[in-house]
This record gives sequence, structure tokens and C-alpha cells, in this order.
Amino acid sequence: MKAAPRPTRALIGLVGIALSAAGPVMLLRGRSGRKEIRAELTAQRISFPDHGLPAHLARFTGCQVRTGIEAHAYADLIKDHLARATGGRTYAEITDELHAGGGEDDTLVRLRQTAFMGETLRGSLLSACQAWHLTTLVMGLGALLTGTGAALVATATGLEAQLRRPDRP
Repeated sequence: MKAAPRPTRALIGLVGIALSAAGPVMLLRGRSGRKEIRAELTAQRISFPDHGLPAHLARFTGCQVRTGIEAHAYADLIKDHLARATGGRTYAEITDELHAGGGEDDTLVRLRQTAFMGETLRGSLLSACQAWHLTTLVMGLGALLTGTGAALVATATGLEAQLRRPDRP
């Protein structure tokens, strides 16, 4: 078996070292991002009600929103409440209806404000959920890079050892 040329072994080793260094950085950044998301959600003091949740959200009864998964569940709760409050209409649809009627209907003005606030809160919670998923991706890629880097360093070391073996043909 022909040994890999020295520059190839060196390149494999350098790439392995770079990935081994980048992986832990990504792991740390993912963890710090997740910590920041948790702190921001906790500071909002959002809690699920102690009763009356729909069946698909019952497991969150009485829980405080601290994670991306909980933020998504609370956004679903807001979605359910908005659908009931607005008859399934969105902020844009209510605005169109208000403008079509001359913009003077106080009920529609209040309903539009409710829809706006609900959709804004829901969007913020869904953003926190997306950020939570992104931290999961970053940490997963960090672990993958660390493992790949270690494997490349081991490969380069093995190739170098093979080159130095006295019984090499």
C-alpha cells in the first residue's frame, strides 16, 4: 500500500485540528444562546393557566414558559384564543373589514388591536422557539465537527506512524 504524501497527511491533520477547535466553540455558543433564550423567556414571567387548557396543551398546565418548546406551546394557546376572539380572522382581514366600513366601527377597532397584540406576542414566542431550535442545530454541528476533527487528527497520526514504520515496504 502506497503511503499518502506528506502534504496530504499535514492537510488532514490541520483540518482535523481546525475542526476540533471549531466544534467546542460552536457547542459553547449554542449553550450560551440557549441560556440567553431561557433567561429572556423567564424574565417575561409567562405561565400557562392552572386549568382549562386544550387537551394537546394539558401537559403544560401551570408551567412557566422557559424553553423554546414551551414558547411554541404558548404560541399555540394564543392562536386558539385569537381564533375564538376574532372568529378566525387575522389582523389583516379585520383591518380590511374596518376600512371597508369607513374605519369608524369601535368594535372592529378593538378587535383589530386584540388581533395585533395577539399576533405580535405569538410571533415573538415563535421567534424564541426558532432560536431554540437553532441553538440545537449549532450544538449538534459542534459535536459533529469535534468528532470529525478528532477522527481526522487520528487519521493523520496513523498515516504518519505508518510512514515511519521500519517494516514498511
